Amino acid sequence: QVQLAESGGGLVQAGGSLRLSCAASGRAFGNYDMGWFRRAPGKEREFVAAIRWIGGRTLYVDSVKGRFTISRDNAKNTVYLQMNSLKLEDTAVYYCAAAPFASRPTDWADYDYWGQGTQVTVSS
Repeated sequence: QVQLAESGGGLVQAGGSLRLSCAASGRAFGNYDMGWFRRAPGKEREFVAAIRWIGGRTLYVDSVKGRFTISRDNAKNTVYLQMNSLKLEDTAVYYCAAAPFASRPTDWADYDYWGQGTQVTVSS
């Protein structure tokens, strides 16, 4: 069992930066694939980024490549999402998710555990 808690959301102007954190409790955090998803008002949940526990391979949705960086600190049981050059369209509730193994890390259905989400609002 893994419990996840996101933090770091808030209101930021376009072009600004935020760093989201996802603190995990439970066993063997280091053995979980981790992902970030988001849901904007009136839209479906969308994959943002993922990081494998084996090898640390990272994946990103095209719209955030070059702007967002996912990383993890297994010693602190925390995964991060550094978001730079934020755009209005990045406004959403951001969720972190965990899976022992995500065969399709871009698919929300492959994740077993979810946090409650943190709101990110980008203003003009």
